[in-house]
Amino acid sequence: MKIRGKALIYGDNIDTDIIIPGRYLVLQDPDELAKHAMEGIDPDFPKKAREGVILVAGKNFGCGSSREEAPVALKHANVKCVIAESFARIFYRNAINIGLPIVEAAIKGSVEEGDELMVDVVNGVIENQSKGIKLKGNPLPPLALEIINAGGLTRYIRKKLGLE
Repeated sequence: MKIRGKALIYGDNIDTDIIIPGRYLVLQDPDELAKHAMEGIDPDFPKKAREGVILVAGKNFGCGSSREEAPVALKHANVKCVIAESFARIFYRNAINIGLPIVEAAIKGSVEEGDELMVDVVNGVIENQSKGIKLKGNPLPPLALEIINAGGLTRYIRKKLGLE
């Protein structure tokens, strides 16, 4: 699975309240959640992400609460993949469960905002096509890839049970 998109860069410790502020958790429609993604630190995020982006961050991305709405908001804002030096474990699992590809890689210093990236999540290779360099990250485990390819855990289970 290869994913292409322009890089949007954020820092360390981006918590779930930054990704989707708590006051929006009353919203049920994922597209409505997406309108408020990253609102606290980047009010223009939904506009920037509209064409499809790869979010690049530092350490501890998705820390804070266990809200599944955080990866849902990013996915529906058209984030194609999140690359971070490290993820909070609950965010990591929630992202896979809803079908949002993620890669652990310390690449923030090798990527600038707007760089065109191609991410091979199977092999953990990130190509910065704007700079002509390849970077290495951690590939996703096979089961995580199966879940993402199915469109998330619910669809994966439904397919395994022969319901889709």
